[in-house]
Amino acid sequence: MTAHRRIVLASSAAGAAIVALDGTVLTVVQPTLQRELGASLAQVQWTGTAYLVAVASLLVSAGRTGDRYGHQRVFGYGMLGFGVASAGIGLAPGVGWVIGLRVVQGVFGALLQPATLGMLRAAFPPDRLGMPIAVRTSVIGVAAAAGPLVGGALAAAVGWRAVFFLHVGPSLLFGVLALTVREPHRDRAAAVPFDLPGALLLALSLASLVQALVDLPGSAAGLVVSALAALAFVRHERRTAHPLLPPDVVGSAAIRGALGMLLAASAAFSGTLFVVTYFLQDTLGLGPFHSALRGLPLAAAMVLAAPATAVLLRRFGARRTAGAAMVVVALAVLALSAASGTVAVCAGFALLGAGFGTVMVAGTHVVVREADVASAGVAGGLKQTAVNVGPALGVAAGSALMAAGGREPALGTLAALALTGALTCLVLPGRTVASLTHPPVTADRTGVPARR
Repeated sequence: MTAHRRIVLASSAAGAAIVALDGTVLTVVQPTLQRELGASLAQVQWTGTAYLVAVASLLVSAGRTGDRYGHQRVFGYGMLGFGVASAGIGLAPGVGWVIGLRVVQGVFGALLQPATLGMLRAAFPPDRLGMPIAVRTSVIGVAAAAGPLVGGALAAAVGWRAVFFLHVGPSLLFGVLALTVREPHRDRAAAVPFDLPGALLLALSLASLVQALVDLPGSAAGLVVSALAALAFVRHERRTAHPLLPPDVVGSAAIRGALGMLLAASAAFSGTLFVVTYFLQDTLGLGPFHSALRGLPLAAAMVLAAPATAVLLRRFGARRTAGAAMVVVALAVLALSAASGTVAVCAGFALLGAGFGTVMVAGTHVVVREADVASAGVAGGLKQTAVNVGPALGVAAGSALMAAGGREPALGTLAALALTGALTCLVLPGRTVASLTHPPVTADRTGVPARR
């Protein structure tokens, strides 16, 4: 591996880990933040919602920006801005400042997330993307597992502000590194005008959707606005000469299938964690720390599954690997619906982590590999959008179903959602066919039309 590829892999993994860590530690410190700042419960909830709305609405546009101006440059600015915003939150005098700076943090988080995938697509040949993506996924698993433990320890020993200062050093380091290390010349989409109307319509649709999902059930207006903006976006994309979503991305059945699978998997995964966490704390009477300990097998299984998936993809292809993994996710959710003891809960979490980790690597690999290099950023943005909207959908569904019927019906429905996602795997590529004289191709790669 060349020096530049090592830097790209380290930067991609670091950026993904910082975002994953930020999301998990915030949940742990919110009660302390509420007490110290004298905030209401609604204000504290908006410290998470404001970030999620900002990041979800801008991911695709940020990915397209990376296609035009270089993923490494966009990643560098995203990391620097994320680090500065994190420091500002740590110094914030009131909850209003925290919410506002979380929006800023979400904007820069949107810049860096698609770039972590775009940099990999530009730096590594298509037939060598499996292991870098697996490394990135393993690091995300470690960060997500460490978040509750590190956040709880820091909040207890130092205070909630220390959690946000945790991101500052790595963000600034990798941001400066990305902007100072020369990036090899690549063909970019700079000649194509940026589709600003399309970007605004998509942002409005996604922001309204995420906000509506978070505020269920009293969010009918948000869902209506999201649907109308989505229809306007589709109509605009069909008519414009330079769409935000290029034909090689939206015209690929494999990419569409992978995005649907990732959306269903992340919804089932996050909804399950939400329901089971309430079961552990409200029914079994466990505290946040002991609940987090029971979730460690999930993170360990994700870390182990990621490199194994790279091998499975080469041997069996994305279709069979991802399809089997989605079935494993469904079985894990069903197991957790009946689990009550520590051993059963830990076993269910381990099965869930193994299945979800495999799905994440396989789905990401398909999206990044099937997209053209010039469209890698927007493809990465769509992937990140799926895994950001999915949790909001899953938590909303899990919350509503749990309130209506309890744990078992809620998890049964989420398991059915995972099985539905398995059907999207039918359009994923089969096993890669190796050749000594030609680059690897998939046996059933879907053709992409030259134009709409």
